[in-house]
Amino acid sequence: MTAAPAAGWTGLMLGLAGSVVLAVFGFLAQFRPAAVRRQQLVVGAGFMLGGSALAMGALQVALLTDNFAVAYVAENHARATSTLFSITTAWAALEGSLVLWVLVLSGFTAVVMRGVRDTGDRLGAGALGVLGAVGAFFFGLVVLAGNPFEILAEAPADGPGPNPILADHVLMAVHPPLLYLGYVGLTVPFAFAMSALLGRVPGVEWLHRTRRSNLVAWSFLTAGLVVGAWWSYEVLGWGGYWAWDPVENAALVPWLVATAFLHSAVVQVRRGMLQSWNFVLVLAAFALTILGTFLTRSAVVQSVHSFSQSDVGPPLLAFFVVVVVAGFVLIALRADHIASHGRPESPASREGMFLLNNLLLSLFAFIVLLGTLYPVVLEAITDEQVSVGRPFFDRMAVPIGFGLLLAMWAGPVTPYRHASVAVVWGRTRVPLLLAALAAVAVLLAGVRSVGIVAVVALATGIAATTVRQVLVTAPARTPAGVWRLVRGRRGYWGGQLAHLGVALFAVVVAVSSGLADRSTVRLDRGESVAFAGYTLTFDYVDEHELPDRLVTDAHITVRAGDEVVRTMAPRLNSFPGRPQAVGNPDVWSTPAQDVYVALGNLEPEQITLNLFRYPLMVWMWVAGGMVAAGGFWALSGPRRGARNPQPGTARTAEQVSGDA
Repeated sequence: MTAAPAAGWTGLMLGLAGSVVLAVFGFLAQFRPAAVRRQQLVVGAGFMLGGSALAMGALQVALLTDNFAVAYVAENHARATSTLFSITTAWAALEGSLVLWVLVLSGFTAVVMRGVRDTGDRLGAGALGVLGAVGAFFFGLVVLAGNPFEILAEAPADGPGPNPILADHVLMAVHPPLLYLGYVGLTVPFAFAMSALLGRVPGVEWLHRTRRSNLVAWSFLTAGLVVGAWWSYEVLGWGGYWAWDPVENAALVPWLVATAFLHSAVVQVRRGMLQSWNFVLVLAAFALTILGTFLTRSAVVQSVHSFSQSDVGPPLLAFFVVVVVAGFVLIALRADHIASHGRPESPASREGMFLLNNLLLSLFAFIVLLGTLYPVVLEAITDEQVSVGRPFFDRMAVPIGFGLLLAMWAGPVTPYRHASVAVVWGRTRVPLLLAALAAVAVLLAGVRSVGIVAVVALATGIAATTVRQVLVTAPARTPAGVWRLVRGRRGYWGGQLAHLGVALFAVVVAVSSGLADRSTVRLDRGESVAFAGYTLTFDYVDEHELPDRLVTDAHITVRAGDEVVRTMAPRLNSFPGRPQAVGNPDVWSTPAQDVYVALGNLEPEQITLNLFRYPLMVWMWVAGGMVAAGGFWALSGPRRGARNPQPGTARTAEQVSGDA
């Protein structure tokens, strides 16, 4: 065994040992703190982090040094692969992606460990025990079923390289790590929630101690979803960004549940309500990440995102079942302890709007999960293959989306406890007027789609309400005054920025879908076609070699009238050892629209083009960035500990102020 795989194997075993140590002493410290010293917890967390870092480092070394004696390198790498995509290959296939998983989990565990100052912290110690148990499962999964450091008896001279669609765009370097930071980050609130239940730790301390980790996980998961949609749009060539693919859905559902939890946690902290519901949401969010991991890595669904058949599917499914059953049994056993003692005084209140938001997000998550799993379950039971396609999801998503926009508009203008008509009218009359004017403007512009007009009106109302709040509450209506306002309450205004991003996102989805132009044309060399106000001319086909592929471009000249405004070149990439060429579209983006050209068929003298025009498309990525930025802005605020800690909690607000 050469140095890199030997180091990698050693790292995995260290991580596994550290996870077991942390699980044992973490749980023991919760119930018998005098029997455990903090150093034992530090050793366990340190072994997890050091071992996973050593394993990932060894895998990177094996890839960058073309060590084809390692099975993972031989199956997923080639000498011609560029340095960037050699690095990303470490998480582009099954075994390497699991190493990234344990590395991220170990990093979060180390952050939690920093906040546990002594073993008298029952809540923190119990959370470390849960994190250690989860880490033991995943390190064990890598060692027993997904080890990337297996040695081949005979090393090949070269390999096939990574999956072509995963080695064709720089977004692949960031999309999976962002998703993993979000996915794995949801383990932290789960760990604290289970610790609070096990140790009967009362109150909202577990919510305060997980606020930052909640925001970190949610913000990175948001960014990962947006970047993934952008990658799909730029690389796959089918003209879209979201196909309700099972693996896409597997990432969306935990995001929806985590979003619901972020909102309901506010209600528990402010009003003492929805306590048991918050435990259910945290359990569901974590369990859904395990289910999503199972769907991605077990090959039970067909997806461009999924990995090949492997042995990790059954253990993941078993772990999912254990988590769900154990979690709900624990919630049931602590039902009296976690029951809320209040409920919204009126549906027309801030609490009522939060509850409506939660119900809609949970319903949305359930529908997406149902549509994703129904074909899998039916095939497993009856061996009959069916599919639940985009029409089902679109039909269900549209009314729920309108409901969520209404709740987003009404929430900030509705007081806690009870909202009087006079108060709500005073806060909404100007936004209502502006929303009506926006709807009229869209109608005068020639748009006759009721859905588009309604979405524009709702988004305008949300934006106008936010601006009104800033002007009314700012200490001075100047840039400096506004900055002091949003800097002083970053949690609240980060949420409002995210709401603005969602509103803009909804407008772009409605406009780009409802007002798009689509066409498929066949052109001989020198022939032209009119499309979306432009004239597109097929000029010639060109071939050129890159170190890792042969690229065939179709050169298209785009004219507006007699003026050449753009030259576009959709292409096919042929990779050595890969029988099928991979196409890439060319996208011309402006603030007003995208012109999207993809190859359907390519011959030297004739091509088939799939043409799309999407209004406002570039604003979708801006909107997604605003949503993620809202989470990060809220995260940048000062750390706060538990306010009004309940009797019996182990630590004071000052002690928990530095936790994850």
